[in-house]
Amino acid sequence: MKRITVFITVLSLAVTATLAHEGHEDNDGKADEAKTITVTGEVVDMACYIDHGATGAKHADCAKTCIESGLPVGIKGQDGKTYLLIGEHKPMNKQLADLAAKTITVRGKLSTRDGFNMIENAEIVNPEKK
Repeated sequence: MKRITVFITVLSLAVTATLAHEGHEDNDGKADEAKTITVTGEVVDMACYIDHGATGAKHADCAKTCIESGLPVGIKGQDGKTYLLIGEHKPMNKQLADLAAKTITVRGKLSTRDGFNMIENAEIVNPEKK
């Protein structure tokens, strides 16, 4: 578990550093042309999902606790991909903790790098009703 916590911490720092600069320029100096996407899927805490594939209602309470504690939050899309979710240059943990293990739809700008998928400037389109 220490190993996954260190990995998630490093990942969080990398994402924060990436979002900290406004231009989002590649090495060739050209700005990334981010594509806006809409994804429907299950809200997951990325630490438990990546570590041991934890999803679903049986993991909802744990996922909520992890998300509330500040661990990265994501969406396991019906498209078969998993995305880290970031608001407009800030975490979405407060918005998403109560939606852990629920199906929602989000829309935002797709960023993919080194096999990681992220939806930045994400907004919830239709949170599941309680």
